[in-house]
Parts: sequence; C-alpha cells; structure tokens
Amino acid sequence: MSRFMHIVDVPEAIATAVHIAPAPVPEEIPADSAPGRVLCADVIAGEDIPGFDRSVVDGFAVRAEDTSGAGDSAPALLQCTGRVSMGEGERGLSVMHGTCVYIPTGGVLPKGANAVVMVEHTDAAGDTVLVKRPVAYGENVLLHDEDYRRGAVVLPSGRRLSPQDAGVLAACGRTSVIVAKQPVIGIISTGNELVPVTATPGPGQVRDANAAMLAAYLREYGCTPRLYGIVRDEQESFGIALSQALPECDVVLLSGGSSKDDRDMTGSVIAGRGTVLVHGITIAPGKPTIIGTIDNKPVIGLPGHPASAYVVLLVIVRPLLSRMLGEKKPHLQTTKATLGDSIPSQKGREEYVRVRLEEGIAYPIFGKSGLLNTLVRSDGLVCIPAGCEGLEKGSTVDVILW
Repeated sequence: MSRFMHIVDVPEAIATAVHIAPAPVPEEIPADSAPGRVLCADVIAGEDIPGFDRSVVDGFAVRAEDTSGAGDSAPALLQCTGRVSMGEGERGLSVMHGTCVYIPTGGVLPKGANAVVMVEHTDAAGDTVLVKRPVAYGENVLLHDEDYRRGAVVLPSGRRLSPQDAGVLAACGRTSVIVAKQPVIGIISTGNELVPVTATPGPGQVRDANAAMLAAYLREYGCTPRLYGIVRDEQESFGIALSQALPECDVVLLSGGSSKDDRDMTGSVIAGRGTVLVHGITIAPGKPTIIGTIDNKPVIGLPGHPASAYVVLLVIVRPLLSRMLGEKKPHLQTTKATLGDSIPSQKGREEYVRVRLEEGIAYPIFGKSGLLNTLVRSDGLVCIPAGCEGLEKGSTVDVILW
C-alpha cells in the first residue's frame, strides 16, 4: 500500500488550499476596534481632507514673490497685519503685497497668501518682520485636498488595518467599517501519546504543545481558534470530533493527523466523508500534510512535530487564511540577511531551515522537526527552492520572520 495518496509540489499545494478556501464574509464593526482586521469594502473620502489650506509650520503667511532674493544681509521687510487663531477661520485676514500674517502650525492660510516662512528664518522689529530666507509658492502649506480628495479611495478593500489607519478613519469621520468576519478555525489534536497541558506525562506520553501554538498563531492572524481537545487514533473517536467541529467551524486543522505511517486512519476518514485532494507535499519539514474537504469545508492534516506543523501553517495554511480574509497583501514579514553558514539540501523538495539572526547574519539552526527548542532559538525560516542542492555561506537570503 502506498504511504501517500497524492504527493504534489509546494506551489500546487498552496493553489489547492487557496482554491478550497471559503470566500470572505463581510461584517460591519466599530472603527476603533478595526485595527488588525481586513477591509471588505473601500473606504471613500466623503470630503476633501484637509478641508482648508493650512500651514505645516509656525511662521508667517506671505506672498512667495515678496520674499524673492531675501537673505541674512538683505532681508525682505514685511508688515505683520494680524495673527491667525487656531480652530478659527480667516476672520477677514488677508495678505497683500508687502504684508504678512503670523500663523501657527495647522492654522488656516489667509486669503492672498501662498506660502509660509518658518519663524526661525525671521526676525521681528515691532510690526515689521525681517524675512531672511526666500520661500517658493506652496512651501510649508498643505492644500485643502492634498491628503485626500472627496470621492478618492482612502483605504482599499483587502487591506489589513493598522493603528495608523485608525487615525485616518477618524480623520474621515468614519465610526464603522466593513471588514471580513474572523474565520472560526477548529483544532483537533490526534495521537494516543498526547496528554493535556495540565497532566504529567507518563512513559511514552507528551503534552499537547501544537494546539496552543496553532491557536496563538491563528488568533494573531485574525482568526478565532476553537479547540476540541485530544482524540485517540481511533476512527470512531475521530469521527465524533469531526462531526462536532465541522458545523461550528469554517476550517478544521488536525494536529498530528497526517502521519505517513500506514496505521494512520486520518486520510481514510477524510476520504470516506469527503475528498482528499493532497496527501504528501514535497516540503521539508512537513511532507505528510493532508489537504481535503468535508461538507465543502477545508480539512487540513498537519504533521505532529511542532516545527513541521508550524512550517506547514506558514507556507500552506496561511495563504488559505488570507483568501478567507480577502487580504490582498500577505501578512508575512521578511528581511534580507547574509547566510552565516552553508546549508545542504536535497533536490526535489522545498526545504525550510530555521535560522537565528544576528546583526544581519542568518545562522542556520539544524535540528530534528520534533525539537521545540529550535523554534524558540530561531528568528525565522530560510527557504531553499526545490531545484537547489543548498545555499552557500555568504549568500543573500530572504528570512521569513516568525
């Protein structure tokens, strides 16, 4: 009997996962709780922002042509005719040839003015202002529609909102936004050797570390994890857990449910109730991953070893989650680094090696996929393409950050 049902390369596995991902479900939420969520609809400016021409410095509103040729030895002399008050309109103030008006940062630019001279480039003698530096037309001025014009897209659909975006939403007067509903992702831990975190492991037993790791990642990514506990490697128990999770979840992850051992029943259970699309990926670690569907819902069997499970979560499951959230730009941080040691690899598989970053150097951390300490000691992963026999020391690499 074949140990794997349908082995594919990484690009095909990703495409398969994305293809079966449910479409985003929109919901309207308060704007102040939106950072971290993904927009399902464009945010459009309902008005020009800012709504008036204003100064971006403390200084004097002037006609730029009146400052031409000004310098320390021959300053331009202008008559100050008033002061702009914050939070008020022009109040009849205007700037004519040979005059200026004091204006604070954010103040409304008076009629006739087309530039602002910074206060540190001036001296004052009574109402006479000595301008010691020329300014160009529009210098130190923010025009009334320079940030956003009415009708313009302020924040596009598919954008994961940041704290900065919350400020933009407030400036636009938006109190609510339409975002993708957070997918509910079920986690079923499988394995006769697993015990709860609260238990003391006996001989041959280990605590269920994967469930906590997966749940934390999903929560950070913008999903709602739902844990269904530990299930023994028995078809009846496994079937009961699936029957409970499927109606309540959008996706089900099976932690430890993709062993290549012939005794593993996960693939046969999925096939019996739905469809197995992939059983085996040319990726290291993580080869025995299962991708399938039951009741038109994705069911992913992850390897039991923590490092393997996390790599598959990043490389295969993450694009599926992004599709469900409608995210246009992948929520994945990378950085350039120089490889500190050579990394050998086998052709025909895409390999992900844990690395530690130190002052721009990526040092490989070699270790078995069952080790937890390599996840803690590393800062991210370096991908070795399937057709490559390894990477040489000194190579420039992209590090996928944890």
